[in-house]
Amino acid sequence: MKAGLLTIAALTAVASAQVHRRGHRHARRGDAVEYHQEVQIVTATAPGAIVYVDGNGNPVSTDYPGAPAPTPEPYAPPPPPPAYEAPPEPPKASTPEPPAAPAPAPVEPPKAPEAPKEQSPAPPTYQPKPAPGGSSGQGIVYSPYNNDGTCKSQDQVNADFAKINGYGMVRIYGTDCDQVNTVKTAATAKGMKLFVGIFDINSVQAEADKIIAAVKGDWSSIDTVSVGNELVNAGGSVSAVVAAVNSARSILKAAGYSGPVVTVDTFVAMIANPELCQCSDYAAANAHAFFDGGRTAEQAGEFVLEQSKRVASACGGKKVVITESGWPWQGATNGAAVPSKENQKVAIDSLKSKFPENIFLFTAFDDLWKENNAATHGAECFWGFVEQSA
Repeated sequence: MKAGLLTIAALTAVASAQVHRRGHRHARRGDAVEYHQEVQIVTATAPGAIVYVDGNGNPVSTDYPGAPAPTPEPYAPPPPPPAYEAPPEPPKASTPEPPAAPAPAPVEPPKAPEAPKEQSPAPPTYQPKPAPGGSSGQGIVYSPYNNDGTCKSQDQVNADFAKINGYGMVRIYGTDCDQVNTVKTAATAKGMKLFVGIFDINSVQAEADKIIAAVKGDWSSIDTVSVGNELVNAGGSVSAVVAAVNSARSILKAAGYSGPVVTVDTFVAMIANPELCQCSDYAAANAHAFFDGGRTAEQAGEFVLEQSKRVASACGGKKVVITESGWPWQGATNGAAVPSKENQKVAIDSLKSKFPENIFLFTAFDDLWKENNAATHGAECFWGFVEQSA
């Protein structure tokens, strides 16, 4: 019986012990898990206790009959280890979220549009027209002499330039008659630049000094300075011309000029003596279809263009400017070339069509101070086209 009671007591103790066990909680998927053993402390007061022992006398459990069920003390969980922090909620996606789009740049209120420079309709109000000289890449030749060879005054030069319209540049040949000053004054008033010349290669320093004095330190109106005109064609020395060009360039550079310095000769002399264009900053050649004798006025432009290409080839592809080309309105016929006012106009139009730039048309007004001879077919004085075409 005692053994049976002990057995019952033992079973009762085992059942009682099962009620108070604490197991491990289930971890959530993805949580970092740290396990803690929980301990519950129970305090009981009872009048007597029954101690159950096993067959060897070792205590197995204790019972307090008639005592009220023990009241567990409130459980205060131990503070978490200082190194542990609850992990954040796992992201819903396996890839990180893209960074937030940057805030849009503040939009400034639209500014008033600037005045259009091109492709805009002309305003109804009056605007001054551009200077006629600046409207063309073509140039014109001018000589400031009266019919008797005397020098024209500033007023006379101004009157001549009042008739010259549609050209961006004017070519003069020398420095006598104070022509750099007088022509510069008249030409720049019309927006034209100057192609000035040192005529006598034996007076390079003196003529360069006149040009330097005329510009007064402002070279903006000077496009090119030439040294000599058709000297080799007339039998002059190539080496002397080259030396003169180099000398003039040094003098002008020391005075602040940095533009082109060239020598001018016929296309025939230039092709035969490429040293002339090699010493020049570009090839400057005179070419007149009238003197060929095999071209009509209508063919003037095509003829000169052919010679320009030949010069470029002889000069290694250097830029070519035709510094004289025209057609006389009076004189003797030279083969297919017939002087007349009508033919002069046709020839000038032909030249303009082939050369929208890089050409100087010869010449603004007749040069009655010159002398005619058989070599020039009696036409030397009659190349002026401005008044003929007016």
